Amino acid sequence: MTSLLLLLILGIGVVLAFDFTNGFNDAANMVATLVASRAMTPLQAVILVAVFTFAGPVLAGTAVADTIGGFVDLGPLPPSTGVLVVVCGVLGAVLWNIVIWWWAMPSSSTHALVGSLVGAVWVSTGAGAVNWGLDPLLQGQMTGVTKVLLSLLLSPPAGFIAGWLLHRLMLFLLRAAHPSINRRLRQSQWLTASALAFSHGANDAQKGMGIITLLLVLAGTLPTFSVPIWVIALSATSMTLGTVLGGWRIVRTVGFGIYKLRPIHGLDAQLTSSAVVFGASLFGGPVSTTHVVNSSIMGIGASEHVRRVHWLKAREIVLTWVVTLPGSALAGAGLCGLAQLLVH
Repeated sequence: MTSLLLLLILGIGVVLAFDFTNGFNDAANMVATLVASRAMTPLQAVILVAVFTFAGPVLAGTAVADTIGGFVDLGPLPPSTGVLVVVCGVLGAVLWNIVIWWWAMPSSSTHALVGSLVGAVWVSTGAGAVNWGLDPLLQGQMTGVTKVLLSLLLSPPAGFIAGWLLHRLMLFLLRAAHPSINRRLRQSQWLTASALAFSHGANDAQKGMGIITLLLVLAGTLPTFSVPIWVIALSATSMTLGTVLGGWRIVRTVGFGIYKLRPIHGLDAQLTSSAVVFGASLFGGPVSTTHVVNSSIMGIGASEHVRRVHWLKAREIVLTWVVTLPGSALAGAGLCGLAQLLVH
């Protein structure tokens, strides 16, 4: 077995580990609204979210994977060097996800992946190997890092505004409803939670799919960037396992630390989040389900009682979002620099 093949296998394993930690950090936020609003038991919520998270990447195409796989250009490098750089970048994102999970703070796995990969590529080959997408942006097109960052930047405000508007509408429509309506609202969350889990899988699992396909192209195993079906299955399975086996520390933060959720809040948060995330998936824009779910909960809470929103906890979450890009970039750059020292 050649060193390139060993490195490729290692790289695929690291990407699957990233997908697994993504399940810890992101999918747990979907479970949180179900449990906190008492729509489901924890076991029911995890099973439902796991099933539809797996179905998302299998059925929704590869638009996001194409975006993730195309924001760095490592083709001029020797195959083993290119694969090593990507492995270091993904490993930096995995380490960052683990640190944030240990702090019980909902970070963005997408931010971590983008930041760590950019850091690793920059250290190894320079900024020119990163597809920043600035020139196409001036022509009205979004590609590369610009497309990724704009998707990440615009999705939280979209979640907040959509959550605010939807909740105001729901309060108006249900203003004369009997308290027994809560039972129907809880039942409706089985459908909305399924839609959110599906959209989450359709967006987040594709990030791992894109990186694995990039590794296969760099190693010469694939002639062109086209996601194989076995890559889709592996990424979906890994992230689903992360959803099932972890994330409960973050469930407490999101489900109980931002705003006291009732059935109507859980339903509105899931409707808002699924619409924003799935819309981004169709566009090919990688977004953070964590960002969208949290911002929608903030918008819903603010539309009802601004002072009852736990803004201190929200500020902690926003601070975590802000430090993820530079922190993960340093992690990826440091790992890549260390790997280059060891190789040479």
